[in-house]
This record gives sequence, structure tokens and C-alpha cells, in this order.
Amino acid sequence: MTHERELSEPIDLCLPNGRLHPAAVGWSRRPVHRANLRGWGRNKRWEYWGVVTPSHIVGLVASSLDYAGVHSLYVLDRATGVEIDRNATVPFARGTVFPPVSGAGPVRARGGGITIDIDQDPSGTTIRATAPGLAVDLVVPLPAGHESLGVVVPWSTRRFQYTVKDLGRPVRGTLNVDGVTHPVDEADSFAVLDHGRGRWPYAIRWNWAAGSGPGRAIQLGGKWTDGTGSTENGLFVDGRLHKIGAELRWEYDRADWLRPWRIDGERVSVQFHPFHEKVSRTSLGVLASETHQCFGHFTGWAAADDGERVDLDGLVGWAEEARNRW
Repeated sequence: MTHERELSEPIDLCLPNGRLHPAAVGWSRRPVHRANLRGWGRNKRWEYWGVVTPSHIVGLVASSLDYAGVHSLYVLDRATGVEIDRNATVPFARGTVFPPVSGAGPVRARGGGITIDIDQDPSGTTIRATAPGLAVDLVVPLPAGHESLGVVVPWSTRRFQYTVKDLGRPVRGTLNVDGVTHPVDEADSFAVLDHGRGRWPYAIRWNWAAGSGPGRAIQLGGKWTDGTGSTENGLFVDGRLHKIGAELRWEYDRADWLRPWRIDGERVSVQFHPFHEKVSRTSLGVLASETHQCFGHFTGWAAADDGERVDLDGLVGWAEEARNRW
């Protein structure tokens, strides 16, 4: 088990010299960190929104790696398995805008035929994005009392990451694929946010799993946090976060990504059953990545703060392994 501090008051992520603010290390139930990153070359900023509907899965990325902006809009048709994956790499991340505090202010990304406009305020988030053959226009309300998981992961005073994982958000709007409009209904759709700000090591590997359903959601991570004293694991019940302060065991078959995954720990016993694998590879000299993101269903349980085992059967989402040189 880790011994992480819960933070509740606004705080800067960095000291004036750009190094990690020691008092910023901990976790929170709402965004309290201001990502006042300094310098150039190792900073990473991104917003990832994943949206699951009964008919489609949507993934949207706006990111700045300082020397490049890497943006994407992805849509999977769940019935046919057909993917549309639009990507753009923009030198020096020109045209990108990111706010320092999660959930407050605009996100903008342009390039390669992709436009992303995300606007955020206390009532929620609007997401508008276009790419050849694709357009999304979504509203993601922020319910009263809804909690997210914010965590600062410290590799050192010079290398650190702040992440916000916000799961099970209601979402409504439209998805247009090749001229055909598909409604997105709050009754059976949900959105997940991965907000990231930090200064990363050059080479890193991570696991991430996120599953949502009515009244419940599960957020699990691994590898990149190992040994740091921080974890990004949590159970959400009716919008309330139950922080899981322990590293987990991940078991999956790298030769067959569609075989069931297992994720276990003192308060977690989860099986993930994939129905589709999305493979992403990038090789641009110093910048290289490979991600296997599987979409599927969860079974198993996770324990709430009072020890009650919460049934996770039927949650829908993803589990992934990512390897990056960046």
C-alpha cells in the first residue's frame, strides 16, 4: 500500500525554478493543481477524451510534446468493427492551446485536416472536433458532487506527471461519420477524460484501464507509477471516488491482445474481456510510440473505502499498453 496525501486546496505543480513542488505530490477528488510548467523540450500536455455509445467508440487527442503536436480523432463502429483513424503531427505544436487547470478554459488544436475545440467551465465541457469524414459535437455535463481522480506522480524533482482521470461522465450530442449522423444519448453513453501535464523521462511504458457503467466506474493504472509512491487507481460509485492506494498486478498476452486480461490487487480483482484491438504506431526519429488499446467489457469487483465489494460486471471501456520514446 502507498501512503499518499489527499490535497484539497489549489496548488502550483512546479516551484519558480520549474522543478516539482514537493507539496504538490498527492491526490485529489477535484482538480486543484495548476500546471505552471517551465522550460522546453520535455514538457507534455494533453487532453484525451474517450466516449462510448452503444453503437460507437470515439477517441480524441489534443497534445503538445513541445517539439511536436500530435492530434487524432478515432471512431470505431462497434457493430462492423470498421475503424476511422485520423492523425496529424504539427511541428513545434503550433496552434495548440492548453489551460493550466483541468476543467477550466479552452483547449485548441489544429493541423493535418484536424480541428479540435474543447471549452470547459464549472457546468461541464463542450467538445467539437472535425477530421476528413468525421465530426463530433458533444456536451459533457459535470453533475453536482461528481469527483475525479487527480494524482501527481514523482519520478524525481525534474521528471514528474500530473494526471486527472475523470470517468463515467454523462455525454450527449452527435457523431457524424461519412455524412451519417448518429445521436449520442446521456441515457446509455459515457465519457472519460485523461488530462496530462508533466515533464517525462525519454522512454516510458504504461498500462491504463478504464470502465464505466450506470452508477459505477473503475480506473486502474500500472508500470509508469511503479516505485514512485503514487498510484492512479480508484473506484467510483455514484460519482464518489474511493481511492485505491496500491500497486496492481497486470497479466495479459502480448502475442494475443484479445485474450482476457487480469488486473489484481488487495482491493481489486478484475477481468477484462476485449472485443476489439486498436493498434497505434509512430516512428518519427526521436519520437516513437506503440500502443495496443483494447475495447471490451469488465467483470470482477473492487472494494470501496468501507470494504464493500462493488460488482463491476458489465462495465464497458478499455485496457491498454503503451510504450513511448518521446
